[in-house]
Amino acid sequence: MALIRKIGIIGLGHVGAHVANSLLMEGIADELYLADINQKKLTSEVQDLSDALSFNPHNCKIVNCKDEYEKLAGCDVIVNAAGDVNASAVSRDGELFITTDIARTFIARVTDAGFKGIWVSIANPCDVVCTEICRLSGCDSKRVIGTGTALDSARLRNAISSKVGLDQHSINAYMMGEHGASQFAVFSAASFGGKPLEQLAKEQPDRFGFDQKEVEDLARQGGYVTMAGKHCTEYAVANAAAMIVQAVVSNSHFVTACSTMLQGEYGHSGHFASVPCVIGADGIEEVINLELNDREKKALDASCEHITSNIARLGDWWNTESRMK
Repeated sequence: MALIRKIGIIGLGHVGAHVANSLLMEGIADELYLADINQKKLTSEVQDLSDALSFNPHNCKIVNCKDEYEKLAGCDVIVNAAGDVNASAVSRDGELFITTDIARTFIARVTDAGFKGIWVSIANPCDVVCTEICRLSGCDSKRVIGTGTALDSARLRNAISSKVGLDQHSINAYMMGEHGASQFAVFSAASFGGKPLEQLAKEQPDRFGFDQKEVEDLARQGGYVTMAGKHCTEYAVANAAAMIVQAVVSNSHFVTACSTMLQGEYGHSGHFASVPCVIGADGIEEVINLELNDREKKALDASCEHITSNIARLGDWWNTESRMK
């Protein structure tokens, strides 16, 4: 009998609904369990997604779970997209207390119902929410994955592509650190066809000697360009989440930047931040340690300091014993 891939989504706002659609369009889910406190909105999304099944690669069972979160306990992956987009209009930190409070309403219920799968969290501030999910669920931290800078790395490749004229898929480059204002580009590890950016910049300065600060800023601010005209971001982040879900259910050992619990890597421990990782059926399989230059090391230190300061704003619950699980 073929394995049935069961995916849950909590929060069917702009992002959650697009995650559901991406999973269906890519043929990633066999059963989709959707939950939201807004029953009217959820019912509408279930109807619309069900109507679209004729245009998807294969059929999928779509279940309206209302706010009965226990019904998601049998899922292989649960995507947390619960938040308040209006609170994020100024900064990703704007949702700090809202999204963590929301998480407290369902994490324990899902865990107590027997959930043994992987959490993929989108809600902002992503690194702090992932830290809270890890604490509330008590699960192995490798089973909690934040979309983090998987999205920002795509924005970086988009910005680089516009400068050098190469397809984004042909560019290997990452944003690291916080999914927020303190994130930074790791240009020292950027490459094209196996050739480092630094070398290409010397060989073809007119093409590859672009202003790195400008490109980094384009990647960092890309989300707010999107927010300015439509008051939300949805397509790119939904595809980032679907990509991570696909890596888990297919056990593909896919490499991407994403938010994970640091446990000594890059000199940091006890909180989530985005670094390049290998993702498979068990969640985060490996953290890839890049050789950062001095500027990048300082940027990561500053980014991690911002993340931990936000965690501290939530209270003193995140003690050494619990955070190192």
